[in-house]
Amino acid sequence: MAYTSHNLTDTIVALATPSGVGAIGVIRLSGKEAVRMVNGVFHGKDLEKQPTHTIHFGTIRDDSGRILDEVVVSLFIEPKSYTGENVVEVSCHGSDYILQEVIQLFIEKGARLAQPGEFTLRAFLNGRMDLSQAEAVADLIASSSRSSHAIAMQQMRGGFSDEIKRLRQELVDFASLIELELDFAEEDVEFANRDELKKLVAKIQSIIHALIQSFKLGNVIKHGVNTVIAGRPNAGKSTLLNALLNEERAIVSEIAGTTRDTIEEVLNIKGVQFRIIDTAGIREAEDTIEAMGVEKTMQKVQQSALLVYVFDVVKTQPEEVHADLAKLVHDNVHLIVVANKMDLNPYTLREHYFSKSEVGSRKSETGKVPFGSALPTSDFAWVPISAINNMNIEYLKE
Repeated sequence: MAYTSHNLTDTIVALATPSGVGAIGVIRLSGKEAVRMVNGVFHGKDLEKQPTHTIHFGTIRDDSGRILDEVVVSLFIEPKSYTGENVVEVSCHGSDYILQEVIQLFIEKGARLAQPGEFTLRAFLNGRMDLSQAEAVADLIASSSRSSHAIAMQQMRGGFSDEIKRLRQELVDFASLIELELDFAEEDVEFANRDELKKLVAKIQSIIHALIQSFKLGNVIKHGVNTVIAGRPNAGKSTLLNALLNEERAIVSEIAGTTRDTIEEVLNIKGVQFRIIDTAGIREAEDTIEAMGVEKTMQKVQQSALLVYVFDVVKTQPEEVHADLAKLVHDNVHLIVVANKMDLNPYTLREHYFSKSEVGSRKSETGKVPFGSALPTSDFAWVPISAINNMNIEYLKE
C-alpha cells in the first residue's frame, strides 16, 4: 500500500515473533491509541495510569468477558519507544489460535494490521533512527554469522551514520574555505593556506576510500565470500568440496568431466560465510553439454572474490598450471593454489611450480612469459592437500 499522512497516524498491530507454535508469542501495537486499545481488553492494572518501560501481568478478555489468555504487557510511552510513538507489546502463550484471536480483538477496537517494515518506517519518520540504521535492522534479522551480526549491530547503533556525518562536515569545511577564496579573490588576503587545502582534500579522499572499502567488506560478510573451486577434470575439485563440507555433496568419479553444472553450498568458517561453487573441469570440451559447463565455469570465476585452483600434482606439469591460472585469475580475485594428491607425491613444493624467477619477474630463464607477469597478481597462498584422505583440509580452511 502507498503510505499517506492519514494511515501513518493509524494505530497498527502485528505479530512480532515468528508464526507457528511456540512457548511465547508477542503482539506489538504502535500509535497514539495503542495504550487505550490494550487497556480496553486488559484486566489488571489501569495501563493508562502506568509509567513507561513497565511490565504488567493480567488477562485479555473479549467483549463477552471470555478470557483469551493470561498475558504480560510491556509499556513504552512516546517518545521513548522503538517507533517514537506509544508502543505496547503483549506477550501471550504461543498458540496460533490465541495470537490470531487477540490480534483480531485489537482490529475490532480500531487498530489495523501493520504493513511489512512499518514499525521501522515509523521509527525512521519519527527520527528514532536514520536511513542507514533502518536498513541495518533488516540486516541484523537476516544475519547468519558472527561477523555479519557485528556489522549490522554497528550500523544499527549509528557507526556508518557517524562516518557519513564526519565526511559531510569535512566537505562543508572545504567548501567554506573555497567560497571565501572566491569571494575575496581580488583582495590581497589568503584565508586558506594552499598546503592546508591539499591536506584537507587528501583527508576527504582517505575517508571516502575507507567507506568504499568498508562497503565492499560489508557486502562480502553479509552475503558470503563468493568462492569458486576450479581446475582441470579429475583434479579433485568435487572431492575437495565434499571434504570441506564433511558430506558427500558432489558426485566423485574417475571419469573425467563428471561435473557438468555448478554445485553451490554455504560453509561457515569462524563466523564468516563462504558461498562455495564447485565447477566443471577446464579443458577442451568433448560435447556441447560439457562446453556449456566449461563456459559457466568461466562466468563464475569472473564473478568470484576467492578462487581456489585445484590441480593434480601427479599428472599436471608446471606449464599447464601456469596456463590454467592465466585463463582464470582476474583483477579483483584472491587466489589459493591447492596442490592435490600430496599423499601420492609427498615432495610437492611450491618452488617446483613457481620458482622465484617466475613469480613477479618479466621473463623466466627459458624465455617464456612467467606466471607473475601474465596475471594481475603474483600474491597467492599455496596449500598442498590430499582431499580424499582429508590431509591439510583444516589448514586450507585457515
